[in-house]
Amino acid sequence: MKSIDIRNRQHREAIQAKELSKVYPNGTVALRDVSVTVNANDFCVIIGLSGAGKSTLLRCMNRLIRPTQGSIALFGEDVTRVNGGQLRQVRRRVGMIFQQFNLVRRLTVIENVLVGRLRFNAHPVKRCLSMFRQFSKAEREFAFDCLRQVGIGDLAFRRADALSGGQQQRVAIARALAQEPEVFLADEPIASLDPRSSETVMQILARIHEDKGIPVLVNLHHIDFAQRYGKRILGMSKGELIFDGTARDLDAETVSCIYGDKAEEALEELSAA
Repeated sequence: MKSIDIRNRQHREAIQAKELSKVYPNGTVALRDVSVTVNANDFCVIIGLSGAGKSTLLRCMNRLIRPTQGSIALFGEDVTRVNGGQLRQVRRRVGMIFQQFNLVRRLTVIENVLVGRLRFNAHPVKRCLSMFRQFSKAEREFAFDCLRQVGIGDLAFRRADALSGGQQQRVAIARALAQEPEVFLADEPIASLDPRSSETVMQILARIHEDKGIPVLVNLHHIDFAQRYGKRILGMSKGELIFDGTARDLDAETVSCIYGDKAEEALEELSAA
């Protein structure tokens, strides 16, 4: 692996993966011996072809799936084999944003954001009230603030299914913010969006990272966005981590190694960025 030491190792480690492998029941090897540390001051972008292992890596990091081998630590705490209540706690600490938004389409925008506050309603009666949409004034104000941070406070009472794709992704980001997460993971958050909406979503993620000091790890197909927004870029191919460096270090030879026979298209994006 081409390795460039661009991080101050005195910074706190947010996520640490060691010798991570994942083999699915059908025999597909999605990850091969991946070791990487995401620090608290990192805005990382993972690039690579579909099937390179990008999504599997993120899903291992927030324990949506369990790795076959290796370990995952979240701020120094081993979370590789936690389950039950401990596993729910891990997922609550990690804000996860998906390509398909995963909103409850029949609910309003603010109700979708308030779903992110359910982690704070540990009392069964409060949780029940929340599920019936009877949120407190303080919780609603907090949700409004999350929506304002992503620029859609005026859409709070619209149904989620009445919004554009870019607007729905911003609702998903606001919902993740409502969790008050320690880490943000985003799995192809702009893959289904138009260029203007893609730019807006990436700007929001960058602003959250800078303003709140939250480490962000994003999977992207678009190498031009990776180069412009990633403080650090990770390149994956066939389940392996083969590049760890900055946009400046992402030369034609490295792009060819990451993208293989699709490298020509990626290099066009790189030269245009």
